[in-house]
Amino acid sequence: MSTSFEIPEVDALTTGAIGPPGQRVFYLQARQGTQVVTLRLEKTQVAALVTYLDNLLTDLPTPDDVPTDTDLSAGMQLTEPVVAEWVVGSLGVSYDEDANRVVVVAEELAEEGAEAARARITATRSQIAALARHGAEVVEAGRPPCALCGQPVNPEGHMCIRLNGHRQTT
Repeated sequence: MSTSFEIPEVDALTTGAIGPPGQRVFYLQARQGTQVVTLRLEKTQVAALVTYLDNLLTDLPTPDDVPTDTDLSAGMQLTEPVVAEWVVGSLGVSYDEDANRVVVVAEELAEEGAEAARARITATRSQIAALARHGAEVVEAGRPPCALCGQPVNPEGHMCIRLNGHRQTT
């Protein structure tokens, strides 16, 4: 079994991708003090996570005693070396109203019958807002979608299914 992680007050929470478009590997990274926890995800998981977090922040009431203008977008790069502890199989998000914190729970993609490791990361609203903004930028930085079928277009083009593969689009 892989190592599980509990990070109750994360210093930084980010996502990033390494590699050329079409071959990128996506990561979720949490930092607390000198501890750096890096998990590998799929692009679709990052996209779903940041969309959900953005919607969650929109739906939450704004507390009177918490500044909403804190911008933590600087320093959102992944900390090197980027070595994933394990691959994420599922993600969950909850909101701790008493602490006014968002909790992100990642569970390892484990083989059937094996116990999956978990990472429980607690972050402030400002940290989650920065993650949502940065994560959306990371996802959008990849290959553009085909205007006809929506599939990613490689730099050399792609065989569009809407054209029955008869013509390559660019």
